[in-house]
Amino acid sequence: MGYDKRRVSIGLPVFNGENYLRDSLDSLLAQTYSDFELIISDNASTDKTQEICSAYAAKDRRIRYFRNDTNLGAAKNHNRLIELSSGEYFKWAAHDDLCAPEFLERCVNVLDQHPSVVLCYSWTKEIDGKGAVLRNYASKPKLGSSKPTERFFECVCVPHSQVAVFGLIRKSALKKTRLIGHYSSSDRILLGELTLHGRFYEIPEYLFFKRDHQQQHWRVYTTRQSRVEWYDPGRTGKITFPHWRLLLEHYISIKRAPLNWQQRVQCYVYLCWWIRRHWYFLTTNLILREPKK
Repeated sequence: MGYDKRRVSIGLPVFNGENYLRDSLDSLLAQTYSDFELIISDNASTDKTQEICSAYAAKDRRIRYFRNDTNLGAAKNHNRLIELSSGEYFKWAAHDDLCAPEFLERCVNVLDQHPSVVLCYSWTKEIDGKGAVLRNYASKPKLGSSKPTERFFECVCVPHSQVAVFGLIRKSALKKTRLIGHYSSSDRILLGELTLHGRFYEIPEYLFFKRDHQQQHWRVYTTRQSRVEWYDPGRTGKITFPHWRLLLEHYISIKRAPLNWQQRVQCYVYLCWWIRRHWYFLTTNLILREPKK
């Protein structure tokens, strides 16, 4: 059966998300900008996720629901949504987060008006399981710098929450990256790589609400090894070196990016700064390896 091609694609990867899924879907379907498709990739959920998604898809033709026969891992499930999308702009959505009704409209306007911007997101509030505001996330204005080296340093070397990954992304830029990798914290690598391809734009309005609750994957999977397996079940029982992997992936991002030699050298210098800041974790990765199961 055919479907209407939309300008914006929203990809929602989910596994056992019945707790907040309805709220998330309602916030997306209430957007003032309506020219979007909502693609859901269900990673073989065992709760009521399938029932909820099927009911919503039956009511709104913008929703396309896909269910994996087995759990592919978070990385493949996230990246599958890119393959299934048709829009010029793409946004990942989580089953537990919320967007203000104007979120898409504001972001689309920015990307339409500023060709140098590859990702647009907004100020963010953190909310709890009942929707009460816990805190406001710090702004990251330097991600909008015209200098890729400044953007890279701000994204990779200055600690911050990775909420920008849930912004609206120019898909032509996204497809130049390696997307979500099969390793822990690969969203950080993706954002770092995107900063080398163009500017980020942070809308100075609180239009995104990141939920903090006890069922989040980083709370459930408490060891380095279990987080790797959440991204890629094929890594089950294999010894990994997560911080060394991040170092390698940042190096590859710099090597692949469209930079001149001065910019590339500057980014490598920043990567040395990153090593200095993470020396403890790099060392413990070698000493405190988790054994195979």
